Amino acid sequence: MGQKIKLHREPDLRPKHQAFAFQAEAVEAVRDLEYAAIFHEQGLGKTKIAIDLMLYWLEKKAVDTILFVVKKGLIDNWKRELGAHTSLVPRVVSQNRRSNYYALNSPARVLLTHYEAVKSEKERFLLFLRTRNVAVILDESSKIKNPNSSLTKVFFEIGPLFTKRVIMTGTPVANRPYDLWAQIYFLDRGSCLGNNFAAFRRGLDLSVELSGNNEAQIDFENRLLDVRDKISEFSVRETKKNGIIKLPKKTIRSVSTDWEERQLELYKCVRDEMRVVVLRDGLPTEDNAESILKRLLRLVQIASNPKLIDQSYSNQPGKLEPLKDLIGKIHAKNEKCIIWTTFTENVDWLSLELGDYGCCKISGKLPMERRTIAINRFMDNPKYSILVATPGAAKEGLTLTIANHAIFFDRSFSLDDYLQAQDRIHRVSQERVCVITNLLMRNSIDEWIDILLYNKRLAAQLAQGDISREFYTSQIEYDFSDILRQMLNIGRNN
Repeated sequence: MGQKIKLHREPDLRPKHQAFAFQAEAVEAVRDLEYAAIFHEQGLGKTKIAIDLMLYWLEKKAVDTILFVVKKGLIDNWKRELGAHTSLVPRVVSQNRRSNYYALNSPARVLLTHYEAVKSEKERFLLFLRTRNVAVILDESSKIKNPNSSLTKVFFEIGPLFTKRVIMTGTPVANRPYDLWAQIYFLDRGSCLGNNFAAFRRGLDLSVELSGNNEAQIDFENRLLDVRDKISEFSVRETKKNGIIKLPKKTIRSVSTDWEERQLELYKCVRDEMRVVVLRDGLPTEDNAESILKRLLRLVQIASNPKLIDQSYSNQPGKLEPLKDLIGKIHAKNEKCIIWTTFTENVDWLSLELGDYGCCKISGKLPMERRTIAINRFMDNPKYSILVATPGAAKEGLTLTIANHAIFFDRSFSLDDYLQAQDRIHRVSQERVCVITNLLMRNSIDEWIDILLYNKRLAAQLAQGDISREFYTSQIEYDFSDILRQMLNIGRNN
């Protein structure tokens, strides 16, 4: 369609750095398509692929404007990346309506915004897209995985007005296989995966009904493979295991920890209450039993730190001493570590407990400015060897390869949180062997979560084409309900 706006002086479109071969191949594979998905595993430089794609489109005059939509907390990161790799300076569309007027009426070739700003400025974007030929690149596109959210509906509405559409994420199956549907619908309006999300979801739900039902299991696996085949026509994906880039080894290990006496009493009390709920309401299968999952989360909290639910608890939780032992060994080797926890209260507590080692912290309750200060301090100051963070505040877009250890003090039920968080350290520019450690309270919900996340990961890998069906069937466990029964002591005497 070409360019609708002409500049007296076009910007320099030469890249400042050469791409890796696999990044150049990805650009070549998708650059002339109307829509595409870049699903390279996190840590393999999707940002560079997107930037080179932008430069190609502008050089060929395929469009006159590129719009990058990223998560709000990653705006500054994208500014830095664009400055490091190009001579272009983006105009930022924020939630400041006055400055947005000038940005959207400027002749800028590159615009940078975040998802919430697109939603709040929808009407302006609708007008803007009728006056320009715009290519859009959605970073961390799982942000629009819920087709029923008001945010996703805005992107469905404006999607057809873009000349080119690209989505990017290292975890396209963020949690369950049906997370793909809305992301792909944004690209093709349903021509690939259909127009009916409810029907798509029914066929791709890793649910309790699969346990013991061989026919249903085979059908589920066939549907996963069908999704893989359909999206392969316009998507590219590489994983670290393919050997496309040399990265240090990543080791994942579990460390079992023992209960503190009062902690175990609290856990058993809540577990017994949960047992009654489960027997009354049916076994949890995640999305069709969200209220039960919220109750299960209380068990996760107690296994992590009972003070999260009982302010009178003043003892030392069972995981704390093993954590300190691990940190001591890491510190002795003059290496750095990230400690991940689901709970913001734990961030404050752990940063105090580990203050002697030099501790920085990031959580959702901290403003962006303080998060940036904490990250820079952790990256640049050798006195600070520990970063305590929640996945929600720091799991995406950050390169934290100054550390080569990641310890999960606790984990939620989210596959995306787990994968994104651990690969903050295992990515391009890492030079040391990476060690991922999961702290699991013995005979607790932690062990069920470990099994759950592994099986979610298998389903995601099969849909994404990362593994063979043979490997999948040799590893998958569909009996989540039986495993959970054992965790809750249902059918056994205490």
